[in-house]
Amino acid sequence: MPVGAGRAPDGMTFHDSHARHRLFAVIIAGLAVLVLVGIGVYGLVIGPDSDSGTSDGERARPGSVTSEPGGPARSGAIPPIRPSEDPATFARVVATRLFDWDTASGNLPLDYTTVILDVGDPSGTEQPGLASDVASYLPTREAWIELREYATRQQLTIDQSYVPEAWDTAVEQAEPGQLAEGTIAYTIEGTRHRSGVWNDENVTSEHAVEFTVFIVCEPTYDSCRLLRLSELDNPLR
Repeated sequence: MPVGAGRAPDGMTFHDSHARHRLFAVIIAGLAVLVLVGIGVYGLVIGPDSDSGTSDGERARPGSVTSEPGGPARSGAIPPIRPSEDPATFARVVATRLFDWDTASGNLPLDYTTVILDVGDPSGTEQPGLASDVASYLPTREAWIELREYATRQQLTIDQSYVPEAWDTAVEQAEPGQLAEGTIAYTIEGTRHRSGVWNDENVTSEHAVEFTVFIVCEPTYDSCRLLRLSELDNPLR
């Protein structure tokens, strides 16, 4: 599902969208039966954190994530993701932007989603899936409104990023024409930081996260594009 980084054999292209969808279906089936070394996460869109990266406990206890009720809203346009020809750099930038949000900015989850989708596969084939992937990482609109009462902010610190061995297995097992040249997956391991103010006190929380981004770069496109995202905390390894 909108995901990213690995090495594809020579001659592989995405010209056959039906073939690509068949590949995703095979990968998903592989996850269900624990074959292909977990490659199935490539086609997994919705996970336990689908309502946002905001757990039930966090929503019930805003002090664990929060910010100042009634504080001044900080508004401003969300800067676009700059084009990059380097897959490792692009994967890290996308990962950082996926977790970088501020409920007091005047923006809504859809605004942050749009910035990510703007660097999606221009063919449009993966856009619906990518939109679902991104939505599963962000708070729902209802959760966002609740978190905004405390001006909750979030950022990501990346500890490491790497091309998982499982991706090489996926590339080896893919049929010719199922993966575009330059398609690769990067697994990101890091720490999600949240902060805000609760009862006039600054409060912070940290949570380890890991996930995989799937991207396609040169020679298919001049600059890297995001295909899909794995389920949060269920990355390729």
